[in-house]
Amino acid sequence: SPGDDGYFGAEGGGVDEYLGSVKAFEGGRRQSAPDRVAADPDASYDQTLGTKRHGIAEFLTRSLFSWKPKASHSAPGWKLFGKIPLQDNPLKNSRTIQQEYESRAGPATGPPPHPQPMRRKNLEFEPLSTTALILEDRPPNLPAKSEEESQRHRQEYSEMVAGAKRREMKEAQKKKHQLKERYRQEENIANAMVIWNMEVLPNWESMRNTRRVRDLWWQGVPPSVRGKVWSLAIGNELNITPELYEIFLSRAKEKWRSFSETSSVNENEVSLADRESSLDLIKLDISRTFPSLYIFQKGGPYHDILHSVLGAYTCYRPDVGYVQGMSFIAAVLILNLEEADAFIAFANLLNKPCQMAFFRVDHDLMLKYFAAFEVFFEENLPRLFQHFQNNSLTPDFYLIDWIFTLYSKSLPLDVACRVWDVFCRDGEEALFRTGLGILRLYQDVLLQMDFIHSAQFLSRLPENTPAHALFSCIANTQMISNNRRWNQVFSALMKDGLKETDKSSSSNSPALRS
Repeated sequence: SPGDDGYFGAEGGGVDEYLGSVKAFEGGRRQSAPDRVAADPDASYDQTLGTKRHGIAEFLTRSLFSWKPKASHSAPGWKLFGKIPLQDNPLKNSRTIQQEYESRAGPATGPPPHPQPMRRKNLEFEPLSTTALILEDRPPNLPAKSEEESQRHRQEYSEMVAGAKRREMKEAQKKKHQLKERYRQEENIANAMVIWNMEVLPNWESMRNTRRVRDLWWQGVPPSVRGKVWSLAIGNELNITPELYEIFLSRAKEKWRSFSETSSVNENEVSLADRESSLDLIKLDISRTFPSLYIFQKGGPYHDILHSVLGAYTCYRPDVGYVQGMSFIAAVLILNLEEADAFIAFANLLNKPCQMAFFRVDHDLMLKYFAAFEVFFEENLPRLFQHFQNNSLTPDFYLIDWIFTLYSKSLPLDVACRVWDVFCRDGEEALFRTGLGILRLYQDVLLQMDFIHSAQFLSRLPENTPAHALFSCIANTQMISNNRRWNQVFSALMKDGLKETDKSSSSNSPALRS
């Protein structure tokens, strides 16, 4: 068959088959119009071909394969060679072609042609929208719409258009409100940044506890000054200097190099805990630190810095070593501080009583924190507290992970940074108050869950936890029980624990018992 470019290939039978098809077509045309065949100037066309069937050269000389073949009278709609250029042969419908053929060949004596299927009257009409598709009448070969159906379709279309307009207006208003709220927040952040830089930071000691600064703190510290505020709030009781950090960092690098170079014989000289904390656990935990950010994983811009800070801390505090969860705290500090300043803040932060109790796994002290938390839990959320009691869901199932990472793993990063702002302002009380705020936020959901689903939900909070709703719940949480604040309740529990320890020790003494 002829290709798209008009070239007749040698495949599919070659020239002989083509000649056969031409003769068959001419024979069919004589049958359809015998009275005009003799008058046709192309009647002797097959004879001419028959006398020159000697090779392909004769066909090439007759220009049978040219790009613009000679026009010949043939059956309607046939073009044997190549495509007809649009400007030379404009498109015609089948009826026009049939009329032109009949005018040249006369009325046909053969069998009547098959009736053409019903077509749309307006062949040039092309629907361009849903309006045309819905409001257009049915084709002539289908039953026409009734007046009621047409009216119903018009009404449905009007309702659909009105609904789409309402949705568009609602979405536009929502975007406008979000843009307005964003501009307002940016303006507040800019104003707060000026206050922090010009008034608060230069006079830190005298202004840090004023009501105005505490209100600014609650609204969130601007990101540009957050690192400086955290460093001042955490302090440097350990008196660590950048030079000291470099010393411990070089010691950590030497230790890593020795671990990679030493053989299995020398590995017995190194404690298993020290080796794992320096190598395996740190590398494993770094790869799982904020994986969605792709900045702390291997090859990321902060991978080596995070590895250095954690490694230097294991050399600085070998008694604590590395504990899983530390990487999240160090990562948040690295995002807001320089490397040496991040290490100084990291070491001082982990030296706080609450963090040291958890990272050194002091069970007795951790139980005191859990007991104090339950006192305020029952005071603020009695229904949920009783529900957890009935399901034997104790705070250690969810609080340990929250305290270990300071909520940086459980909450979105921007929300966790605001929690850190309040934590730097109020101390360890803010950590347990935030936990109660989370329980208050999801109280209705948790009341419908059993032990397993509640523990799973609290260990993996929703990723879209709203900051405004969470801090509203935190603000509604009262850290007062029987006119005692957090520090007073915790101190009382510590004294009770000491009394119980003294009683147990005295009861074991025969002399005191007598």
